Amino acid sequence: MNVTNFPRIEWLACYRTVLAAAGRDELDYPPVAGLPALCDALAGYLGRVRGVRGSAETVMVTAGFAQGLSLLCEALPKLGIRKLAIEDPGHNGQRRFIEECGMHSVPVRVDREGVDVAHLAATGARAVLVTPAHQYPTGVTMSAQRRRALIRWAQDVDGLIIEDDYDGEFWFDRRSRPSALQGMAPDQVVYAGTASKTLVPGLRLGWLVIPPHLAAMLSRIRSRHDLGSDGITQCAFAELITSGMLDRHLRRVRSRYRSRREAFTQAVELHLPQARVTGSSAGLHAYLQLPPDINESALVEAALARSVLVHGGSRYQFAPGERPPALVVGYSTLPLAGISESMYAIRDAVDEQRAARGRSLSAPPTRSRAKGRADARICAV
Repeated sequence: MNVTNFPRIEWLACYRTVLAAAGRDELDYPPVAGLPALCDALAGYLGRVRGVRGSAETVMVTAGFAQGLSLLCEALPKLGIRKLAIEDPGHNGQRRFIEECGMHSVPVRVDREGVDVAHLAATGARAVLVTPAHQYPTGVTMSAQRRRALIRWAQDVDGLIIEDDYDGEFWFDRRSRPSALQGMAPDQVVYAGTASKTLVPGLRLGWLVIPPHLAAMLSRIRSRHDLGSDGITQCAFAELITSGMLDRHLRRVRSRYRSRREAFTQAVELHLPQARVTGSSAGLHAYLQLPPDINESALVEAALARSVLVHGGSRYQFAPGERPPALVVGYSTLPLAGISESMYAIRDAVDEQRAARGRSLSAPPTRSRAKGRADARICAV
């Protein structure tokens, strides 16, 4: 996430607007689920851009996705659910977080169509956390067939799907971005989003769109932990949405990130033609599948020695070694030239690894002016 893209001027203008008009309701303790102005703005915005089906009464404003997930982990046992299935590969930090919240996490493998629903059904879990639009970290978009199967599973087991739309604003693929899974079954899916990537993580702004029958329970649970989110920030965000400033901001940054994604893809084609970028062209990271003869962990170390920080795909696996070697690469913070230089440095590390085994590439290394400058970095997200 590139925090330099934060729209400071627009955000300050929104703060000034809401502070000038703020009355008792805005300055007093906010409703625990969120101020009506923001809940209403979010319901309209998410319906327009994501196909989310909800109302202000089913929206809860949270301190990022972490708080929302914590509340859900507290609510699930009250529904008789003590196992939460998670994608494998997936977010290891979320897995630890879920366990620390008292839930038992169950990994479910992901393939080219998304989470394996047959495997999910075999686990006996009745709740699952998924990233269907842009799976983290592989980038796979869940297929229409797999989406229907996942909804049927939830209905059959009277279960719950938690849809984490963590980078949904950034879709660069030529195909149309799929609508939210939540729109297919609002009674079975909790939709979760945040402003962490669209604005900045420091705002700690997130939201849940909750099935109507769970809204009161989540509010009771929330009220035992805090007295709601910062009211003035909620008002400012509502103003950012309703004024159209958020849409204009996203058009600007989406163009910047699209250029970086294209530069990354071109750099892979030039320097690592035997590697493959998987999944949809979206988000702020890419999953780079490497040739099978590459030692993933050695490549990560060699890249770091060249001032390029990437993570190996095994870092995100709950059963390491079951997938081909890969790199998870973030490109949002680098200038365009830095992306090419960093990929050249990785190519150099690959050549060195193969040379050490007495092997060479089928084609000679592509040379360029970029020599992997010491300040060139790619950071995994």
